[in-house]
Amino acid sequence: MNPVALIFATIAGLLHVAIFAMESLLILRPSVWRRFLLTSQAEAQAVHPWALNQGFYNLFLAAGALGGVVASVAGADASATAIVAFSCGCMVAAGAVLIGTDRRMLRAAILQAGPPLVALIALAAG
Repeated sequence: MNPVALIFATIAGLLHVAIFAMESLLILRPSVWRRFLLTSQAEAQAVHPWALNQGFYNLFLAAGALGGVVASVAGADASATAIVAFSCGCMVAAGAVLIGTDRRMLRAAILQAGPPLVALIALAAG
């Protein structure tokens, strides 16, 4: 796999592990729930079950991207490319949904979708 794709798929995977931690493990902390545009601890408590689910969704995407990188390094390049492309494609699509839902989340959407988009472009460039 293209080294640029490997690097940016790794970055995308690690970012999504961090997002998992914020959504599933840390969402009840004021410094975290404010990042999600919540305005009170009560709101954080109300969205906690959804955030937990969403966090695990991001963890699974991270596992796909990082697993594809590991598979590529191990020599399973064809299947690794497919896994990375699928995971990164889902990350980019989720970033597009985020910005389409709330323009105030532009920075988060760019952070979420930027590295996997670079990985996809690198994959396409070969």
